Amino acid sequence: MEVLRLISAWVWGIPSMMLLVGTGVYFTIRLRGLQFRRLKQAFQLSVQKSGQGEGEISSFQMLMTSLAATIGNGNIAGIAVALTMGGPGAVFWMWVIGLIGMATKYAESLLAILFRSRNERGEAVSGPMYYIEKGLGPKFKLLAILFAVFGLIASFGVGNTVQANAMATVLEQSFHVPLLVFGILLAIAVYVSIRGGLERVSAISTIFVPIMSLLYIGAACVLLVLKADQILPAFGLIFEYAFQPLAPAGAFTGVSIMMAMQVGVARGIFTNEAGLGTAALIAGSAKSERPVEQGLISMTSTFIVTLIVCTMTALVLLTTGFWDPSGGLHSGMTHDANLSGAALTATAFASVLGSFGEWTVAFSVFFFGYSTIIGWYVYGEKCLEYLSGTTRFNEGYRVFFALAACYGAVAQLEPLWLVADIANGLMMIPNLIGMLFLSHLVIEQTRDYERAGHKRVA
Repeated sequence: MEVLRLISAWVWGIPSMMLLVGTGVYFTIRLRGLQFRRLKQAFQLSVQKSGQGEGEISSFQMLMTSLAATIGNGNIAGIAVALTMGGPGAVFWMWVIGLIGMATKYAESLLAILFRSRNERGEAVSGPMYYIEKGLGPKFKLLAILFAVFGLIASFGVGNTVQANAMATVLEQSFHVPLLVFGILLAIAVYVSIRGGLERVSAISTIFVPIMSLLYIGAACVLLVLKADQILPAFGLIFEYAFQPLAPAGAFTGVSIMMAMQVGVARGIFTNEAGLGTAALIAGSAKSERPVEQGLISMTSTFIVTLIVCTMTALVLLTTGFWDPSGGLHSGMTHDANLSGAALTATAFASVLGSFGEWTVAFSVFFFGYSTIIGWYVYGEKCLEYLSGTTRFNEGYRVFFALAACYGAVAQLEPLWLVADIANGLMMIPNLIGMLFLSHLVIEQTRDYERAGHKRVA
């Protein structure tokens, strides 16, 4: 365990954070704050009918699939982990990385359309490995391979076992479902869902994502209305401890500014995936011929996940005092210090909304986790196809992927989170390097599009 902690600390150390934040800041500046200027247009494009592009799914289906893989238990369990490890200040740094990360996700999705290719079945394929290899040439192929390798590993971690673990933990706590029984049933459900590949996953996501998001956000809004007097103090905690250390109190061990920043950045990336390159893995499958517009659509997922869903979870935990294992550093509430992750969030909801709150979180955890697992299957499949050069191994991957979900349901939580963080960081690095080398194309495409008055650019 200690070895994993050391590796995670190294992967998410100052150099990686500088690369990640620096890339987001660079694109934000060079694109003149495009994520803020064109946010309204981005949301409008996301619900419009797609054009006749080269992909297999509509832009809306692509967005829903991306959200399915992104709005996962990182938004429920991950935020609880972030607050208990990094204090309220971690939320501020999640916001920062989310806002600048919108520019990063825009850029990677734009590049995905520019450099998408075809597999042996004639389907559109895209991702960092393609724009690195095709955009930068053979001498950078090692970077492309490394991304695909780390992406394949991450599909079993962040996109599978971590989600399964959160689902199993909450369902055991709320409904006393045995972990192994749930793991077996989950593996079967996952396998049935992913057998149809991207098109089946996108069809499922288009149904589940809007419903589960509205349910969770709605329940959080009800709780926050009931705890309205604690909302401003909660925001005060976020801003206060973003820039000053959080002293130890009771069972709380205290948090430095660097720890709050590090945890906030890591959890921010875990929840919105900006900079990981995952959005680029499916952006090329959208029926779109306009790289800029596809980039705008993709970046809305980061806004939805970080600025809306994650913020809701954080405010629930802060207003109820359940972020602090000592019993609420500022609220005086007490609770089981052994609770963590999704179970802690469920307890926070239940403290105000009773069994309705607990059931809502349990329901959300299940569907958030399930949709994330099948969404990440698509990511892993794309990485495997690149590495193998064929689709022949996809069926074997499906079987292992489903079995991994069963394992995640019965495994320990902390090692899974650490492995997930490590895999995220390792796939992020080659992607960001490739994006920076290709940044001139992103800037040129954006300027041409804006000069044309939003019309299609050849």
